Amino acid sequence: MHKRETSKIVLILVAVMAITVALAWKTASRDPDIFDYPETKEAANPVPDFSAISDTNEKKRAFFNYLRPEVEKQNEYLLSLRHYLQTLQRKLNAGHGLTREDDKRLSWLIKEYRIDDNRRTEDQIKLLLNRVDILPVELVLMQAANESAWGTSRFASEGYNFYGLWCYKKGCGFVPNLRSSGEKHEVAKFENISRATYHYMRNLNRHSAYKELRHIRASLRRAQLPVTGLALAEGLMSYSERGAAYVNELQHMIRFNQEYINE
Repeated sequence: MHKRETSKIVLILVAVMAITVALAWKTASRDPDIFDYPETKEAANPVPDFSAISDTNEKKRAFFNYLRPEVEKQNEYLLSLRHYLQTLQRKLNAGHGLTREDDKRLSWLIKEYRIDDNRRTEDQIKLLLNRVDILPVELVLMQAANESAWGTSRFASEGYNFYGLWCYKKGCGFVPNLRSSGEKHEVAKFENISRATYHYMRNLNRHSAYKELRHIRASLRRAQLPVTGLALAEGLMSYSERGAAYVNELQHMIRFNQEYINE
């Protein structure tokens, strides 16, 4: 092979490598898009064996240390969505139109949070702001502890489902041992803890059964009061067949475990 041809090949290889590195850097350094599921780097790690921890205090700390980063990640994402929606709201109030990219993102949010797509854009954004909002860390942690027996259930350890979420497509999860004859539901299985937490929080934020929770949260926002787990627990009457007893138990758990939650 001639020296000139060798040089050309080397230059081509160098150029290809430079483009590859540039694209990788651009992808890694860009801000997460609205369509990106928020995931922590540790999301797909195996669930810790909480049943092997005999000391109660140690188990609680391990449980909170495992789940808290996931909850905080989802809340950061929800706050970024709220900021974006508020930006769109200001645009419209100022008489400006939305860009094609804005329309695309708004359409995705409308579908994701089950907003009527026949409403006026202004009304859709207002409804989205009612649904796209944080859930207090203490409330999520206590529901997870309650539903997963502090992370020891097989649904949590084998499918990252700490929240007792159901699914209705055959093979979508685990068939409960105590499922009644004729029932079709399964306990959902997820690929990682971030996906499970995202689906749980989206469920509370969009399902009609938790309309009261969202009403309580919106009322606290309007009054410029803290959005607390104790307050929002009142809107979870439909999460369990136990109703008020379930809500009271969650509130008791929040109070009793406050020192661990705040660590």
